[in-house]
Amino acid sequence: MVAPDTYHVSPEPVLLAAELHGALALCLHDEGRGIGGLLHLRFKGGTGRPSDVTDNTLSSVLVVLDRFKRAVLGNGAKANDVHARILAHALPPTEEGEPSATLVDLIQADLADGKIVCGTQTMRRTEPVRVCFQPFEGRVWIRGPSDLRAVPRALRSGS
Repeated sequence: MVAPDTYHVSPEPVLLAAELHGALALCLHDEGRGIGGLLHLRFKGGTGRPSDVTDNTLSSVLVVLDRFKRAVLGNGAKANDVHARILAHALPPTEEGEPSATLVDLIQADLADGKIVCGTQTMRRTEPVRVCFQPFEGRVWIRGPSDLRAVPRALRSGS
């Protein structure tokens, strides 16, 4: 399990997972090198909803994001070989409205600067979701709370 505000990178056929609740997972895969990783970041502010990106958030996230990208892509990745996907979980919106620029927007813009196309999906629900990622193959899927109960105990403890 990849803990919040950390990442894991592997060239092996392992399963990486992150429990998302007011957080996002960036799954990055270099098909040419057969390596991938999962970056798990919480939304700041503790509300479970996307928040505005401040200067402090910007600098700390960019440092972690840069380290993560270097760990996955090295120095010579070809943009055509790189696949990225952001999966975000947020609580349903409130009457306060949404911020103008979120952590998802920041990461998308950073990846776009590197010519990396990134798909995004934001799930608005009260229950957490689990993102599962196979870094060697670049496969991503999502499990909800009812799916987690159906998984045999041996598989749950190994993910």
